[in-house]
Amino acid sequence: MPRARRLTDAQIADVLDLVKDADSVELKLTVPDTDQRSAVMTLGMDPLEAEIRQIVFFDTPDLRLNTAGVVVRARRVRKGGDTTVKLRPVVPNELPRKLRRSPQFGVEVDAMPGAFVCSGSLKASADNAQINRVLRGERAIRKLFSAEQRRLFAEHADGIELDSLVALGPVNVIKLKFSPTGFARRLVAELWSFPDMSRILELSTKCAPAETAQVVAEARAFLTERGVDLTGEQETKTRKALEYFAQAVPRS
Repeated sequence: MPRARRLTDAQIADVLDLVKDADSVELKLTVPDTDQRSAVMTLGMDPLEAEIRQIVFFDTPDLRLNTAGVVVRARRVRKGGDTTVKLRPVVPNELPRKLRRSPQFGVEVDAMPGAFVCSGSLKASADNAQINRVLRGERAIRKLFSAEQRRLFAEHADGIELDSLVALGPVNVIKLKFSPTGFARRLVAELWSFPDMSRILELSTKCAPAETAQVVAEARAFLTERGVDLTGEQETKTRKALEYFAQAVPRS
């Protein structure tokens, strides 16, 4: 299996430059299939404390939206769903000032072994039942999204209409927030389960931009001590979901 590469000096410099203008940093690690069970045990994860959710993406069958750097997503969560229009990659100090000031918009740097990306996300609340209606084809996709989200989408979607997109998913997700013994920060575990029985287990923790170097060192030391493999091939949840469900869309 290919091993995750370390960031080069030039990439590290790019990350530090992005981080200083971001709102938050999320450190992520994909756990290899062969190590998922042992990671759950050694980190003391209790599945009974986890939250079940469904996530669906919207794109064209050939993923033209993703190629344009736009991700459109809806989530059904027990406490109430939400929608997101995400731009990536972005350079924080090049974003429009009005967008940057929006309370619903945030800029985050996602970093994993060998890779990083800075994205900007515009979020809004959504009704779980209405998301279901869209999945059943009973409601237009655009009606899930706020006026602010629709404007942002139109500005970056390269002429693609929201209602022309197809639903990719949903994928069932189990999300657990927990504080493992020996680590001062909260970890988040997400297990994404696909219809073919393949799975992605991702561990993550968030921090303020100024804390990035310290948290990276602490997380690496903690996970290494617990025997969690930090060198396995990394696979992002969004890309896996988009590619998996897109290949199942009937082509005309």
